[in-house]
Amino acid sequence: MAWCLVFMVFLIYCLISTVGLPVAPADEAAMQLGGVGGGRLSVEPSDVMEASLDFGRLTSAEPLAVFHPRGAGDVAALVKAAYGSASGIRVSARGHGHSISGQAQAAGGVVVDMSHGWRAEAAERTLPVYSPALGGHYIDVWGGELWIDVLNWTLAHGGLAPRSWTDYLYLSVGGTLSNAGISGQAFHHGPQISNVYELDVVTGKGEVVTCSESNNPDLFFGALGGLGQLGIITRARIALEPAPHRVRWIRALYSNFTEFTADQERLISLQRGGRRFDYVEGFVVAAEGLINNWRSSFFSPQNPVKLSSLKHHSGVLYCLEVTKNYDDSTAVTVDQDVEALLGELNFIPGTVFTTDLPYVDFLDRVHKAELKLRGKGMWEVPHPWLNLFVPASRIADFDRGVFRGVLGSRTAGGPILIYPMNRHKWDPRSSVVTPEEDVFYLVAFLRSAVPGSTDPAQSLEALERQNREILEFCDEAGIGAKQYLPNHKAQREWEAHFGARWARFARLKAEFDPRAMLATGQGIFDSPPLLAES
Repeated sequence: MAWCLVFMVFLIYCLISTVGLPVAPADEAAMQLGGVGGGRLSVEPSDVMEASLDFGRLTSAEPLAVFHPRGAGDVAALVKAAYGSASGIRVSARGHGHSISGQAQAAGGVVVDMSHGWRAEAAERTLPVYSPALGGHYIDVWGGELWIDVLNWTLAHGGLAPRSWTDYLYLSVGGTLSNAGISGQAFHHGPQISNVYELDVVTGKGEVVTCSESNNPDLFFGALGGLGQLGIITRARIALEPAPHRVRWIRALYSNFTEFTADQERLISLQRGGRRFDYVEGFVVAAEGLINNWRSSFFSPQNPVKLSSLKHHSGVLYCLEVTKNYDDSTAVTVDQDVEALLGELNFIPGTVFTTDLPYVDFLDRVHKAELKLRGKGMWEVPHPWLNLFVPASRIADFDRGVFRGVLGSRTAGGPILIYPMNRHKWDPRSSVVTPEEDVFYLVAFLRSAVPGSTDPAQSLEALERQNREILEFCDEAGIGAKQYLPNHKAQREWEAHFGARWARFARLKAEFDPRAMLATGQGIFDSPPLLAES
């Protein structure tokens, strides 16, 4: 009941401030949730401003307040109060704020800052557990915890690590699990959502529900990849494995796209038990921009491989990126394994670039690039990113129409990733939408618009126009691509995105968030789904 009174004070505060009347300090003090485990509602301008923006810097939407919970009970109490309010206050969870198009924003509502809850409950932070039933270790983590912190904790307590990753580790657990969570390990381990045993989810009714494959499976699989529509993930049970000590990191260049993708697809088909790489990715780069692209800093004049190998190649090049993990017991065979695997590939002779580094340094490689970009003032800029899942059967058409068509040789502005994944590693019961083929590619245009740039091709308008042209090409050519980290503008577009899965997704939304209050920044439901169907 105390919570309802606090929330009523909050609503009164919002009403008064909307019409411009002064607010006494006591009113704000009344919104502080005291007591053990109490959260805090903040209307501090700095909190509100931070919650109104995200990494994309493409849109802004101010919430009325930001909520700092100390645990799942606080999140549930807030959502229950919002659910019971007359107007159904919008509530969105925010982890590290790495959304691109306002997905975690809550215009006129409350943003739940998930980034500090685990610190408040540090005394209860769990250690890795071995489960005979599962045949391996797991760890329970707070939904707002960053993957880099999970990694450091599990390494320090048993030399363990999660099996599947994203390229960037400063993302929240709940955030990536609400999408999929992919990187070069996904071909083997599947996305991060395929490496979770159990969740605690606060539904749109304010109920804390523990769910798994066998317990409340509709919510479990619906929330995984569910874009925050069914609830806020407050706890996840993550699968762990023994962490390798070091990584052999290898890149090789291709000028022939068919050979590039054939080699990638062959590498992800290799089975466990035989020789295989542990990570397979790739990216597209213009030959003349090979050294200047931040993701291509691996290629440098100091590298012993001669860049003169590329003197007869111009235009678009494709880079295969792979790794081989090893430790003390396997170090004696890593050279032989790598040589055998590379010996069957068709890259440009003389363009193999290799380095060895600690496993943690490899996983955290993008953060090092982030620090460099921050130092140059090039991190907090607009990021008009576009991520697509493209069926393997149409990837050559995509190359001709986009890499050599829409883009030509204009690959500046940031990395363009391309790598394949095995669909059988994705659980079809999750809410993620992928092409209906055994193998599909991620193609990620991770570009930045630099304000004040003298190159008009790197302006925000130009990059957004290219994104529209890419999507138009996919539609007109019938590529069958699906957006990853999707950003659609109307419910009919979302219905097309989900296709045959839409009816199930809308049913789950009606069951677990009947007032359609959660994650409204996604723009999926124009109205509560039960009302929309009546």
